[in-house]
Amino acid sequence: MPHAPEPGEDDLYASAPPQPVFHVEQALLGALLLDPHRLDDVSGIAADSFSTAAHAALYAAITTLPRPDPAEHAKNTTWLDRVLATGREQARGLTASYLHTLVQVCPWPSHAPAYARMVEAEHACRRLQTAAERLVHTVHDATLPHPVQTVLTEADALAAVVDDIANRFPPRAGVLPRTTAPPPPTAPNPAEAVEEEQILLATATAYPSDIDAVRWLLPDDLTLPLHASLWQCLTALARRHEPVDPVTVLWEAQQRGLLDDGSEPREVLRMLAEPAGSVEHWGERALQRSLLVTAEHTGRRIEAYAADPANTPFQLVVGARRALADIGAVRTRWQHATAATPPQRQRPAPTTRAGPPTTTVAHAARSTRATR
Repeated sequence: MPHAPEPGEDDLYASAPPQPVFHVEQALLGALLLDPHRLDDVSGIAADSFSTAAHAALYAAITTLPRPDPAEHAKNTTWLDRVLATGREQARGLTASYLHTLVQVCPWPSHAPAYARMVEAEHACRRLQTAAERLVHTVHDATLPHPVQTVLTEADALAAVVDDIANRFPPRAGVLPRTTAPPPPTAPNPAEAVEEEQILLATATAYPSDIDAVRWLLPDDLTLPLHASLWQCLTALARRHEPVDPVTVLWEAQQRGLLDDGSEPREVLRMLAEPAGSVEHWGERALQRSLLVTAEHTGRRIEAYAADPANTPFQLVVGARRALADIGAVRTRWQHATAATPPQRQRPAPTTRAGPPTTTVAHAARSTRATR
Protein backbone atom coordinates (compact mmCIF):
# COMPACT_ATOMS: atom_id res chain seq x y z
CA MET A 1 0.00 0.00 0.00
CA PRO A 2 1.50 3.43 -0.96
CA HIS A 3 2.91 5.47 1.87
CA ALA A 4 0.86 8.57 2.64
CA PRO A 5 2.88 11.54 3.90
CA GLU A 6 2.34 12.31 7.55
CA PRO A 7 2.19 15.84 8.96
CA GLY A 8 5.67 17.35 8.94
CA GLU A 9 6.90 15.26 6.02
CA ASP A 10 6.64 18.12 3.52
CA ASP A 11 10.36 17.92 2.83
CA LEU A 12 10.05 14.33 1.69
CA TYR A 13 7.61 14.89 -1.15
CA ALA A 14 7.57 17.64 -3.70
CA SER A 15 4.33 19.12 -5.02
CA ALA A 16 5.10 17.60 -8.42
CA PRO A 17 5.42 13.82 -8.88
CA PRO A 18 8.90 12.67 -7.79
CA GLN A 19 11.50 12.11 -10.49
CA PRO A 20 12.88 8.58 -11.01
CA VAL A 21 16.00 9.41 -9.00
CA PHE A 22 13.81 9.97 -5.93
CA HIS A 23 12.73 6.35 -6.06
CA VAL A 24 16.32 5.23 -6.70
CA GLU A 25 17.41 7.12 -3.58
CA GLN A 26 14.62 5.47 -1.61
CA ALA A 27 15.77 2.04 -2.76
CA LEU A 28 19.40 2.78 -1.84
CA LEU A 29 18.53 4.15 1.61
CA GLY A 30 16.21 1.23 2.21
CA ALA A 31 19.00 -1.21 1.35
CA LEU A 32 21.39 0.51 3.76
CA LEU A 33 18.82 0.66 6.55
CA LEU A 34 18.07 -3.02 6.11
CA ASP A 35 21.69 -4.15 5.72
CA PRO A 36 24.09 -1.43 6.93
CA HIS A 37 27.12 -3.54 6.00
CA ARG A 38 26.28 -2.94 2.32
CA LEU A 39 27.75 0.53 2.78
CA ASP A 40 31.11 -1.13 2.05
CA ASP A 41 29.90 -1.74 -1.51
CA VAL A 42 28.75 1.85 -2.06
CA SER A 43 31.16 4.46 -3.43
CA GLY A 44 31.19 7.71 -5.39
CA ILE A 45 28.47 9.49 -3.43
CA ALA A 46 28.12 11.70 -0.36
CA ALA A 47 25.21 13.28 1.47
CA ASP A 48 25.04 16.16 -1.03
CA SER A 49 24.58 13.65 -3.86
CA PHE A 50 20.92 13.22 -2.89
CA SER A 51 18.11 15.26 -4.36
CA THR A 52 16.29 16.10 -1.09
CA ALA A 53 17.45 17.37 2.28
CA ALA A 54 15.69 14.46 4.01
CA HIS A 55 17.50 11.82 1.98
CA ALA A 56 20.79 13.67 2.45
CA ALA A 57 20.27 13.78 6.21
CA LEU A 58 19.47 10.07 6.34
CA TYR A 59 22.53 9.13 4.30
CA ALA A 60 24.74 11.33 6.49
CA ALA A 61 23.34 9.60 9.60
CA ILE A 62 23.85 6.14 8.12
CA THR A 63 27.46 6.84 7.18
CA THR A 64 28.47 8.56 10.43
CA LEU A 65 26.89 6.33 13.06
CA PRO A 66 28.73 3.16 14.11
CA ARG A 67 27.27 0.16 12.35
CA PRO A 68 25.20 -2.23 14.43
CA ASP A 69 25.93 -5.86 15.08
CA PRO A 70 24.09 -7.77 12.33
CA ALA A 71 22.49 -10.20 14.76
CA GLU A 72 21.30 -7.41 17.06
CA HIS A 73 20.10 -5.33 14.13
CA ALA A 74 17.88 -8.21 13.01
CA LYS A 75 16.23 -8.35 16.44
CA ASN A 76 15.49 -4.71 17.28
CA THR A 77 15.26 -1.16 15.94
CA THR A 78 17.85 0.42 18.21
CA TRP A 79 20.15 1.41 15.36
CA LEU A 80 17.26 2.64 13.23
CA ASP A 81 16.11 4.81 16.12
CA ARG A 82 19.57 6.36 16.29
CA VAL A 83 19.56 6.97 12.54
CA LEU A 84 16.17 8.66 12.80
CA ALA A 85 17.23 10.84 15.73
CA THR A 86 20.43 11.90 13.97
CA GLY A 87 18.68 12.50 10.67
CA ARG A 88 16.00 14.64 12.29
CA GLU A 89 18.68 17.07 13.44
CA GLN A 90 18.93 18.12 9.79
CA ALA A 91 15.47 17.20 8.47
CA ARG A 92 12.76 17.51 11.10
CA GLY A 93 10.11 16.02 8.82
CA LEU A 94 11.61 12.53 9.03
CA THR A 95 9.45 9.92 10.78
CA ALA A 96 9.79 6.29 11.79
CA SER A 97 7.10 5.36 9.29
CA TYR A 98 9.13 6.87 6.45
CA LEU A 99 12.15 4.75 7.38
CA HIS A 100 9.84 1.73 7.37
CA THR A 101 8.64 2.76 3.90
CA LEU A 102 12.23 2.98 2.64
CA VAL A 103 12.90 -0.58 3.73
CA GLN A 104 9.65 -1.79 2.15
CA VAL A 105 10.20 -0.14 -1.26
CA CYS A 106 13.74 -1.50 -1.73
CA PRO A 107 13.43 -4.32 -4.32
CA TRP A 108 16.83 -5.93 -3.79
CA PRO A 109 19.23 -4.74 -1.06
CA SER A 110 22.06 -6.50 -2.91
CA HIS A 111 21.59 -3.98 -5.74
CA ALA A 112 22.77 -1.11 -3.52
CA PRO A 113 25.95 -0.49 -5.62
CA ALA A 114 23.82 -0.11 -8.76
CA TYR A 115 21.47 2.28 -6.98
CA ALA A 116 24.44 4.31 -5.75
CA ARG A 117 25.79 4.57 -9.30
CA MET A 118 22.42 5.94 -10.45
CA VAL A 119 22.40 8.51 -7.64
CA GLU A 120 25.95 9.50 -8.60
CA ALA A 121 24.94 9.92 -12.25
CA GLU A 122 21.98 12.14 -11.38
CA HIS A 123 24.14 14.22 -9.05
CA ALA A 124 26.62 14.68 -11.91
CA CYS A 125 23.81 16.11 -14.05
CA ARG A 126 22.82 18.56 -11.32
CA ARG A 127 26.41 19.66 -10.76
CA LEU A 128 26.88 20.26 -14.47
CA GLN A 129 23.64 22.19 -14.76
CA THR A 130 24.52 24.38 -11.76
CA ALA A 131 27.97 25.20 -13.15
CA ALA A 132 26.48 26.04 -16.56
CA GLU A 133 23.87 28.29 -14.95
CA ARG A 134 26.62 30.15 -13.09
CA LEU A 135 28.45 30.74 -16.36
CA VAL A 136 25.34 32.18 -18.02
CA HIS A 137 24.60 34.34 -14.98
CA THR A 138 28.16 35.72 -15.01
CA VAL A 139 27.87 36.69 -18.67
CA HIS A 140 24.87 38.87 -17.79
CA ASP A 141 26.37 40.41 -14.65
CA ALA A 142 26.73 44.07 -15.60
CA THR A 143 28.49 44.92 -12.33
CA LEU A 144 31.70 43.03 -13.13
CA PRO A 145 34.75 45.29 -13.56
CA HIS A 146 36.52 42.69 -15.72
CA PRO A 147 33.78 40.63 -17.37
CA VAL A 148 35.95 38.60 -19.71
CA GLN A 149 38.35 37.42 -17.01
CA THR A 150 35.47 36.53 -14.68
CA VAL A 151 33.57 34.68 -17.40
CA LEU A 152 36.67 32.70 -18.36
CA THR A 153 37.18 31.79 -14.71
CA GLU A 154 33.63 30.42 -14.58
CA ALA A 155 34.26 28.57 -17.83
CA ASP A 156 37.30 26.97 -16.23
CA ALA A 157 35.19 25.98 -13.22
CA LEU A 158 32.64 24.40 -15.55
CA ALA A 159 35.42 22.54 -17.37
CA ALA A 160 36.69 21.23 -14.04
CA VAL A 161 33.24 19.80 -13.27
CA VAL A 162 33.21 18.13 -16.68
CA ASP A 163 36.66 16.64 -16.06
CA ASP A 164 35.57 15.29 -12.69
CA ILE A 165 32.50 13.67 -14.23
CA ALA A 166 34.69 12.21 -16.97
CA ASN A 167 36.92 10.63 -14.34
CA ARG A 168 33.88 9.06 -12.72
CA PHE A 169 32.13 8.16 -16.00
CA PRO A 170 34.73 7.85 -18.79
CA PRO A 171 33.08 8.92 -22.07
CA ARG A 172 32.46 6.43 -24.83
CA ALA A 173 33.67 7.47 -28.26
CA GLY A 174 31.05 8.92 -30.56
CA VAL A 175 28.25 9.18 -28.02
CA LEU A 176 26.71 12.65 -28.34
CA PRO A 177 23.68 14.12 -26.55
CA ARG A 178 20.48 13.80 -28.52
CA THR A 179 19.17 17.06 -27.07
CA THR A 180 18.51 19.88 -29.53
CA ALA A 181 20.87 22.74 -28.74
CA PRO A 182 19.28 26.14 -28.10
CA PRO A 183 19.75 28.86 -30.75
CA PRO A 184 22.69 31.25 -30.31
CA PRO A 185 21.85 34.25 -28.09
CA THR A 186 21.92 37.81 -29.34
CA ALA A 187 24.65 40.21 -28.26
CA PRO A 188 23.99 42.31 -25.17
CA ASN A 189 23.16 45.94 -26.00
CA PRO A 190 22.54 45.17 -29.70
CA ALA A 191 22.21 48.83 -30.65
CA GLU A 192 25.62 49.59 -29.16
CA ALA A 193 27.10 46.55 -30.90
CA VAL A 194 25.79 47.67 -34.28
CA GLU A 195 27.11 51.18 -33.78
CA GLU A 196 30.56 50.04 -32.74
CA GLU A 197 30.82 47.56 -35.60
CA GLN A 198 29.94 50.28 -38.07
CA ILE A 199 32.78 52.40 -36.68
CA LEU A 200 35.11 49.41 -36.90
CA LEU A 201 34.30 48.92 -40.57
CA ALA A 202 34.67 52.62 -41.36
CA THR A 203 37.97 52.88 -39.48
CA ALA A 204 39.35 49.79 -41.20
CA THR A 205 38.33 51.30 -44.53
CA ALA A 206 40.16 54.52 -43.63
CA TYR A 207 43.28 52.71 -42.34
CA PRO A 208 43.49 49.38 -44.20
CA SER A 209 47.12 48.89 -43.19
CA ASP A 210 45.89 48.25 -39.64
CA ILE A 211 43.71 45.30 -40.67
CA ASP A 212 46.67 42.94 -40.51
CA ALA A 213 47.08 43.75 -36.80
CA VAL A 214 43.63 42.32 -36.03
CA ARG A 215 43.90 38.98 -37.80
CA TRP A 216 42.37 37.49 -34.66
CA LEU A 217 39.02 39.07 -35.57
CA LEU A 218 36.76 36.85 -37.67
CA PRO A 219 33.58 37.75 -39.59
CA ASP A 220 31.52 35.58 -37.24
CA ASP A 221 32.52 37.86 -34.36
CA LEU A 222 30.28 40.59 -35.80
CA THR A 223 26.61 40.61 -34.93
CA LEU A 224 25.01 41.50 -38.29
CA PRO A 225 25.41 39.46 -41.49
CA LEU A 226 26.04 42.67 -43.47
CA HIS A 227 28.85 43.67 -41.11
CA ALA A 228 30.39 40.21 -41.32
CA SER A 229 30.23 40.38 -45.11
CA LEU A 230 31.85 43.80 -45.27
CA TRP A 231 34.63 42.62 -42.96
CA GLN A 232 35.25 39.74 -45.35
CA CYS A 233 35.52 42.24 -48.18
CA LEU A 234 37.94 44.47 -46.26
CA THR A 235 40.23 41.61 -45.28
CA ALA A 236 40.19 40.23 -48.83
CA LEU A 237 41.13 43.59 -50.36
CA ALA A 238 43.87 44.15 -47.79
CA ARG A 239 45.26 40.65 -48.35
CA ARG A 240 45.41 41.26 -52.11
CA HIS A 241 47.02 44.70 -51.52
CA GLU A 242 44.32 46.37 -53.58
CA PRO A 243 43.04 49.93 -53.04
CA VAL A 244 40.65 50.20 -50.10
CA ASP A 245 38.01 52.90 -49.79
CA PRO A 246 34.21 52.88 -49.42
CA VAL A 247 33.69 52.46 -53.18
CA THR A 248 36.11 49.53 -53.60
CA VAL A 249 34.63 47.81 -50.56
CA LEU A 250 31.12 48.27 -51.96
CA TRP A 251 32.21 46.83 -55.30
CA GLU A 252 33.87 43.85 -53.64
CA ALA A 253 30.64 43.21 -51.74
CA GLN A 254 28.66 43.24 -54.96
CA GLN A 255 31.12 40.87 -56.66
CA ARG A 256 30.73 38.44 -53.80
CA GLY A 257 26.93 38.65 -53.90
CA LEU A 258 26.84 40.04 -50.39
CA LEU A 259 24.35 42.81 -51.15
CA ASP A 260 21.60 40.44 -52.19
CA ASP A 261 19.92 40.94 -48.82
CA GLY A 262 18.59 44.29 -50.03
CA SER A 263 21.26 46.54 -48.47
CA GLU A 264 21.25 50.02 -49.98
CA PRO A 265 24.60 50.93 -51.60
CA ARG A 266 24.23 54.55 -50.48
CA GLU A 267 23.78 53.46 -46.85
CA VAL A 268 26.85 51.23 -47.08
CA LEU A 269 28.91 54.10 -48.46
CA ARG A 270 27.71 56.42 -45.71
CA MET A 271 28.51 53.87 -43.02
CA LEU A 272 32.02 53.30 -44.33
CA ALA A 273 32.77 57.04 -44.38
CA GLU A 274 32.63 57.68 -40.62
CA PRO A 275 35.88 56.43 -39.02
CA ALA A 276 36.93 57.09 -35.45
CA GLY A 277 39.53 55.76 -33.06
CA SER A 278 41.58 52.73 -34.02
CA VAL A 279 40.88 49.42 -35.72
CA GLU A 280 42.48 47.54 -32.82
CA HIS A 281 40.20 49.15 -30.25
CA TRP A 282 36.95 48.45 -32.07
CA GLY A 283 38.14 44.99 -33.08
CA GLU A 284 38.85 44.15 -29.46
CA ARG A 285 35.40 45.40 -28.47
CA ALA A 286 33.80 43.15 -31.11
CA LEU A 287 35.87 40.17 -30.01
CA GLN A 288 34.95 40.70 -26.35
CA ARG A 289 31.30 40.72 -27.30
CA SER A 290 31.79 37.56 -29.34
CA LEU A 291 33.51 35.83 -26.43
CA LEU A 292 30.69 36.67 -24.04
CA VAL A 293 28.03 35.52 -26.51
CA THR A 294 29.96 32.30 -27.10
CA ALA A 295 30.23 31.71 -23.36
CA GLU A 296 26.49 32.21 -22.92
CA HIS A 297 25.69 29.88 -25.79
CA THR A 298 28.05 27.26 -24.36
CA GLY A 299 26.42 27.55 -20.93
CA ARG A 300 22.93 27.25 -22.35
CA ARG A 301 23.88 24.24 -24.48
CA ILE A 302 25.28 22.43 -21.46
CA GLU A 303 22.25 23.45 -19.39
CA ALA A 304 20.00 21.89 -22.03
CA TYR A 305 22.07 18.69 -22.11
CA ALA A 306 22.06 18.36 -18.31
CA ALA A 307 18.33 19.04 -18.08
CA ASP A 308 17.50 16.21 -20.48
CA PRO A 309 17.05 13.05 -18.38
CA ALA A 310 17.67 10.89 -21.44
CA ASN A 311 21.35 11.90 -21.53
CA THR A 312 23.82 9.68 -19.73
CA PRO A 313 26.92 11.06 -17.98
CA PHE A 314 28.95 9.73 -20.93
CA GLN A 315 26.93 11.84 -23.34
CA LEU A 316 27.11 14.87 -21.07
CA VAL A 317 30.90 14.74 -20.98
CA VAL A 318 31.22 14.49 -24.76
CA GLY A 319 28.65 17.21 -25.44
CA ALA A 320 30.00 19.57 -22.77
CA ARG A 321 33.57 19.23 -23.99
CA ARG A 322 32.55 20.02 -27.54
CA ALA A 323 30.65 23.07 -26.34
CA LEU A 324 33.57 24.25 -24.20
CA ALA A 325 35.88 23.94 -27.21
CA ASP A 326 34.05 26.92 -28.74
CA ILE A 327 35.05 29.07 -25.76
CA GLY A 328 38.61 27.79 -26.03
CA ALA A 329 38.86 28.90 -29.66
CA VAL A 330 37.64 32.44 -28.93
CA ARG A 331 39.77 32.57 -25.79
CA THR A 332 42.93 31.92 -27.80
CA ARG A 333 42.12 34.79 -30.13
CA TRP A 334 41.31 37.03 -27.17
CA GLN A 335 44.73 36.32 -25.69
CA HIS A 336 46.35 37.34 -28.97
CA ALA A 337 44.22 40.48 -29.13
CA THR A 338 45.02 41.64 -25.61
CA ALA A 339 48.73 40.84 -25.65
CA ALA A 340 50.99 43.87 -25.08
CA THR A 341 51.12 46.02 -28.20
CA PRO A 342 53.00 49.26 -28.95
CA PRO A 343 51.00 52.49 -28.52
CA GLN A 344 48.98 53.64 -31.48
CA ARG A 345 50.48 56.37 -33.61
CA GLN A 346 48.40 59.50 -33.93
CA ARG A 347 46.98 60.17 -37.39
CA PRO A 348 45.07 63.06 -38.88
CA ALA A 349 41.55 62.30 -39.98
CA PRO A 350 41.47 61.19 -43.63
CA THR A 351 40.65 64.09 -45.90
CA THR A 352 38.64 61.97 -48.34
CA ARG A 353 36.03 60.99 -45.76
CA ALA A 354 32.67 62.69 -45.50
CA GLY A 355 32.56 64.67 -42.28
CA PRO A 356 33.04 63.70 -38.65
CA PRO A 357 31.30 60.76 -36.99
CA THR A 358 27.78 61.53 -35.92
CA THR A 359 27.15 58.66 -33.52
CA THR A 360 27.49 58.88 -29.76
CA VAL A 361 30.00 56.04 -29.57
CA ALA A 362 32.01 57.46 -32.43
CA HIS A 363 32.14 60.88 -30.82
CA ALA A 364 33.43 59.40 -27.58
CA ALA A 365 36.00 57.34 -29.43
CA ARG A 366 37.19 60.32 -31.40
CA SER A 367 37.71 62.23 -28.18
CA THR A 368 39.71 59.47 -26.46
CA ARG A 369 41.47 58.11 -29.57
CA ALA A 370 40.56 54.61 -28.51
CA THR A 371 42.03 54.75 -25.04
CA ARG A 372 41.72 51.22 -23.53
